[in-house]
Order: sequence, then structure tokens, then C-alpha cells
Amino acid sequence: MDDISTAQIFFESNPDIEVLEAFVIDVNGVPRGKWIPRERALDILSKGMAMPRSVYALDVWGRDVNAAGLAEGTGDPDGICFAVPGTLSRVTWLNRPTAQVLLGMRDPDGTGFYGDPRQILARVLEGFTKIGLTPVVATELEFYLIDPVRSALDPVRPPNSREGRWHTGQTQVLSISELQDFEDVFHGIASAARAQGIPADTTLRENGPGQYEINLNHVPDALKAADHAVLLKRIVKGVARANDLDATFMAKPYGTQAGSGMHVHFSLLDEAGRNVYVGEDGPSEALFHSVGGLLENLGESMAVFAPHANSYRRLRPSEHAPTYASWGFDNRSAAVRVITASKPATRIEHRVAGSDTNPYLVLAMILNAALSGIKEKRNPGGAITGDEHAISHEPLPTNWDYALSQFARSTFAYATLGPKYRALYTACKQQELSEFSLRVTDVEYDAYIRTV
Repeated sequence: MDDISTAQIFFESNPDIEVLEAFVIDVNGVPRGKWIPRERALDILSKGMAMPRSVYALDVWGRDVNAAGLAEGTGDPDGICFAVPGTLSRVTWLNRPTAQVLLGMRDPDGTGFYGDPRQILARVLEGFTKIGLTPVVATELEFYLIDPVRSALDPVRPPNSREGRWHTGQTQVLSISELQDFEDVFHGIASAARAQGIPADTTLRENGPGQYEINLNHVPDALKAADHAVLLKRIVKGVARANDLDATFMAKPYGTQAGSGMHVHFSLLDEAGRNVYVGEDGPSEALFHSVGGLLENLGESMAVFAPHANSYRRLRPSEHAPTYASWGFDNRSAAVRVITASKPATRIEHRVAGSDTNPYLVLAMILNAALSGIKEKRNPGGAITGDEHAISHEPLPTNWDYALSQFARSTFAYATLGPKYRALYTACKQQELSEFSLRVTDVEYDAYIRTV
């Protein structure tokens, strides 16, 4: 903790708290941890908490990934996890008075454990510190509210609104009335965000039935920006559940409806607090070089931006889901959108990652690509207009297997994540990919079982 006295003040100010949820974030962005009784909370917050190192290398079903090298054959040793400063707060959506704290694992010498995604991003940010730059970052998270009652034949459906259940063709983009239909949910999300210090900003109705977006404010600390994204996802799911709904950040829950993305906005400040993306007569060379670095490394980063089988269903030609390594001015069909409407707020919006991603890894790949572009003075080529992608623009991988094979041998992923983490991530995703190869879908039965 920042100071154990901070924790003491928190518990004195919240005398009803009975339990502390203490958790880390695994390779898939999933919180994993323990419930600690109040009487042990201060001890844990001051001395740390033991967790198996292998918790960081579980597949999406929560199973050990032996090929990742942290479980089988190692004795599955513990590491010590310590509280992330500023993350001790109330959980407002549970009936039992509960607090929460985000943890990060350290090695015995005090350095961050290589398997902790938060430490991956921290190491990338050291590269910016060395050259006197600070990323200012915000994320936008899209998600669906869905009916909690599901079955094999009806796995996902919109919740009931005041007018009855949405039909799947309904869009109602930016509808105020549909925000009002779920006023209790969004009020609960806003209240929880305030209680946890999450800078939630605008809430809006998105394209799909029951799809919404919450924007987070920019902060000059990319680690905090990733923390905010992780904690906001917890809030949205928890508050939805408390209101007899579910919320999903799955990239494409409906095959014929809009996918859910996590758009990342960022700029860079120099030591004097100036936005280095602002030039005298428009965007600076640093901005264009950053865009060049982003485009250069986009293909090799796709296994992080689209980490699941379902992620690739979102990557289909449409004005809101990029399929080429292209950029443009205020152009939402491009993978990288340059925003210059307000000169002081000139920034880059990276539009490729889905909401189903690990925010720490996404920001690490994006920011290191931008940094490499600045160092190498990468030329981004011409901006696109409309959705006319030139033949010279590289198509993004839209196949999980291919994206993962590119990532596994990527020198950029090696440099950004480190060789051990690139191998860990590849092993986890390969285990998931292998599981999917064993599952026969209902579509295959429908098409082939009696026909071929």
C-alpha cells in the first residue's frame, strides 16, 4: 500500500466491512484471488499475500497451462503479491459489506514478476521515462447487457426493456430513452466508479441490441488507465448482476450485430507538459512516426488485440471494425484514427482491440509500437479517406491460428513482452485453440451430418 496508515484509515472509515477481495489479473484479464476476513486484512496489505505463480498462466476456462512453464514440473511455487496503491476501495454491489484491492506479484528481489501483465506494461513505460515522455491514456469500453437466463438453444438474448424485449434488428444508436430504461444499472455503475476512484465519463447507447459504451477520462499514467479499465469491467458485471442482468464484454456475442471494442486514446507529454503530437501547423512528426510504428507492428500484435476465437468474428469489413493496417484523420473505418479537432487534445485513437482483451497487454503493445515508430522515424504512408483502403495496406489477420503463429515468432512481441512472457502467452492461447479444435459446432452438424 502507499502507507499502511491509509489502509487503517479506510477500515476505520468503513467499520462495517467484513471481507476483503484481494486479486491479481491473469493472462486473459480475469481477476483471480481470495476473500480475506477483515481481521487479517491489514496484515495482508502490509506484508503481502501468497498466490501460486501459475495463477497468471491459466486458460480462459481457468485450467493450468503446463506448457507455460509455471505449474507442472515446478512444484507450483507461490509468489508474494502486494497491493497496488490507490486500489483499496468498497465493493458497492454486493449484499455483504466488502472491500477490494488489486494486487501485483513481486520476485524475492522486489522486482515485478515477469508473468504479471501489469509488470509488462510498467517495463514498457520505462522506455518513455528514459526519453522524457509520458503517455496520457484513456479507454472506451463497449459491452452488452444480456438476459441472465440462457440455454444451449438460446445462449444470448437482450434483456427486457420497458417496451418488452428488443428484437435483434433494433439499433437505436445514442438513444436516451434506452439509457433511462436501465437507469438503475447505470446509476449503480456510476456510484461504484466514484467509490473506487474510477474516472468514468460518458455513457452512451451503442449499435447492437442492449449494447452500451462507457468512456474513461484521460490520465497521465498508463498503468492507472489499464487499472481503470480492468476495474470498470468488474463494476459493470457486478452491478448488472445485482440488477438481475448479465453484462458481457465478449467481442461478438451476436453474429449479425455490432461487436464490442476497446478503443484506446493516447497522446504524449514532454517534461514541460507539452503535447508532443501538436506541431506548429498541425500534427507533429512525432505523431506521424507513432502512427507508422503502430501500423508496422499491427499484424504481429493481433494475438493480443484479438485473443479469443470469438474475437475474430468482430473483425469483418464494416465501418466500425478495422480489417486493414491503415490510418486516417477522424476516420472510424481506419485501424488508427488521428484526432485533431482540438489542437491541445491532438491524439491517436487505436481502434483494433476488442473489449475481451487484457488492458495491460493491449496498452503495452500499442505504446511500445508508438515508441518504436518515434525512435525509428517510421513513415505511416498516406491517410485513407472514407473506407477506401489502398492495395498497399496490409490486411489484418482474421484467423486466430495465423495471428497466434505470427505472434509466436514476432521480434516485436519478443521486445515488448520479453521472451518468457511471449512464450507463456503463446502456450495459454495454444491450449485454448486446441480445445476449440475438438469442439464440433451446431452449424457443422446442420450443414454436414446428413448432407455430405
